[in-house]
Amino acid sequence: MSDHDPRGQERRERAGISRREILASSGAAAFLSGLTGARSAKAQDAAEPKIAWAGPRKHPVSLKLNGKPAKLAVEPRVTLLDALRDHLELTGTKRICDRGACGGCTVWLDGLPVNSCMTLAIDAEGRSVTTIEGLSQGGELHPVQQAFVEEDALQCGFCTPGMVMSCAALLAHNKSPSDAEIKEAVAGNLCRCGTYPHVFSACRKAAGQ
Repeated sequence: MSDHDPRGQERRERAGISRREILASSGAAAFLSGLTGARSAKAQDAAEPKIAWAGPRKHPVSLKLNGKPAKLAVEPRVTLLDALRDHLELTGTKRICDRGACGGCTVWLDGLPVNSCMTLAIDAEGRSVTTIEGLSQGGELHPVQQAFVEEDALQCGFCTPGMVMSCAALLAHNKSPSDAEIKEAVAGNLCRCGTYPHVFSACRKAAGQ
């Protein structure tokens, strides 16, 4: 079969278009298309926010810890829980499940309760962290801590720091919570010893109820 197409050549000749002109116009169209695509990609890159990636090396972290400035250097993978216990020697925050399921590692981040085992230490940069050690002031127990003692709201003690932090966070924002609000506040805190009724009583007592 011959590659020569006399009919096609005849049609092109009638239209006044040569093979060379067809090839030239096709090349120009491809070039312009590529140029437009490159410009669009650059515009999209410029519009997207720049993300600062943290590599595997240690990174400096500055934060306010229990009301005082603190600095440390940790790898990006280190959790706030591990930073507190292993780097800052604050062991009141307990490592129990290490997967955000029990609430034993609860601390305050900018005044709000969080699971420190699910929070990266580098995410605390420039923020305020309060642990169970930071609740008492001047040697005096926090009202929630005192109420836990008086209401016998602890047994093995592993869940107690997290329970106290959750209850204290509730009372910091709600001076007179209902029973339902107290239960909701500690819903993420698990107690294998079953001290929940005493925990609820302690929270009510700390609220002056």
